[in-house]
Amino acid sequence: MARTLQQPSHRRRNKIPAVLATATALALAGTGLALSAGGANAAVGNLVNNGGFDSGLSGWNCVGTAGTVSTPVHSGTGALSATPGAGDTAECTQTVSVLPNTAYSLNGWVQGQYVYLGARGTGGTDPSTWSAQSAWNQLNTTFTTGASTTSVTLYIHGWYGQPTYYADDIQLIGPGGTATPTPSASATSASPSASASPTKSASPSASASPSQSASPSASASSSPSPSSSATTTPPNTGLPKHVLTGYWQNFDNGSTVQKLRDVQSAYDIIAVSFADATTTQGAISFTLDPALATKLGGYTDADFKADIAAKHAAGKKVVLSIGGQNGAISVASSAAATAFSDSAYKLIQQYGFDGIDVDLENGVNSTYMSQALHTLQAKVGSGFILTMAPETIGMYSTAGAYFQLALATKDILTVVNTQFYNSGGMNGCDGKVYTQGTIDFITAQVCTHIQGGLRPDQVGIGVPASTKAAGGGYVNSTVVNNALDCLATGNHCGSFVPPAKWPTIRGAMTWSTNWDANNGNDFSNNVGAFAHAMQ
Repeated sequence: MARTLQQPSHRRRNKIPAVLATATALALAGTGLALSAGGANAAVGNLVNNGGFDSGLSGWNCVGTAGTVSTPVHSGTGALSATPGAGDTAECTQTVSVLPNTAYSLNGWVQGQYVYLGARGTGGTDPSTWSAQSAWNQLNTTFTTGASTTSVTLYIHGWYGQPTYYADDIQLIGPGGTATPTPSASATSASPSASASPTKSASPSASASPSQSASPSASASSSPSPSSSATTTPPNTGLPKHVLTGYWQNFDNGSTVQKLRDVQSAYDIIAVSFADATTTQGAISFTLDPALATKLGGYTDADFKADIAAKHAAGKKVVLSIGGQNGAISVASSAAATAFSDSAYKLIQQYGFDGIDVDLENGVNSTYMSQALHTLQAKVGSGFILTMAPETIGMYSTAGAYFQLALATKDILTVVNTQFYNSGGMNGCDGKVYTQGTIDFITAQVCTHIQGGLRPDQVGIGVPASTKAAGGGYVNSTVVNNALDCLATGNHCGSFVPPAKWPTIRGAMTWSTNWDANNGNDFSNNVGAFAHAMQ
């Protein structure tokens, strides 16, 4: 969800000195990542050949469109510049000799949409981390090699159909092995393997210790999660079987401005966008936007509360959304989880919100966010509404942090309305790549969510209300209705036909009620009528 246009930062940082890199590797023993006896006697340092790309692509094997540039660079004279295609991720790999039973630290500087850094063939849990920022940011991860591992393959890649990404100063810190491996192309470069594990931390610099997760892959997407439970039942929220969700904008971005009372009556759940972060990590606040209030002729807190009460009287639910494109809310510790639940509960009491919508687009820690949401639900009670609107990449695999959050809160989760837009092409649950803005893209991704362990009544379709509401992925209301019908009854499908019928599919969401009004209420009138008529 986009609140405003955000100008990228271009702060530059100096390359880490070699002596510091060595010290970092030696310090691993103090963090529980102790080097093996053999590793302790081996030379420790950066094992990556031409990790700064100052010698072009020497030492690297790249697939797709890749080269080096002199600007932007993080340091030195060069940086990797690679552009993913519709069928490849522009992956570059390098095989490095390592020692068995030894701890290593992998890091690198990147910028661009969905840039991944990781290692395969470690003999243990293959690490990966990723970010999606327009400024240089450092990715960090660690791993310990297996008992017979003598080499690992490092990789850096982007995502299908996304813009050019950049990488610089890639370092693998630890003792070198005795073999002399040569760079080799990954057999799965066109599709990130299951060993690549994208992780978004609350802090893209990885200082928040993100949890590891397995990467997007057709096999990961289509395999049911062990956490899937047929015994979990929906909480009693008072909502109809099929619902329409819309985001109400607490700001003016050129769309139709609305008071909450003006939100179209077809919306069963209204997500107020957005809560703000405070100086206390995890804590949130909410204030009506003064500029919007003025444009609406003097919209006050009292008016807003009265509007929420009126929506309740009409049988609607109003939740407070956290995050958005520019949201910087971080819940990455027990203290932050407590601060979040305490502050969110105060806002719920103050305004009459029915719950929380999680739309964190700059990283999520599934462990502590789940803790916070469960604590909040216990305070609010059984009527608590919990919705989520992750970006498509966040729900691509059950091992992704966002999917883990959805599964961890499955007992209190109302609906996940994944943003099926601004994502490019992606694999569906059948392993085939589908293009955004099509019925097949929507239904194949919903299939992934259900096969991954969510109940059908916890899964909805998220789409933009008009071509102005998103950068790509818009579909008209007829396509949304056909997708719902396909998922529920098996009718009106495209080339992808789901492996089962899910008549309890929850419904659809749009960004936003304002853009819907700007587009003649096409979404609420047509999709709303269809969803509410579903059996």
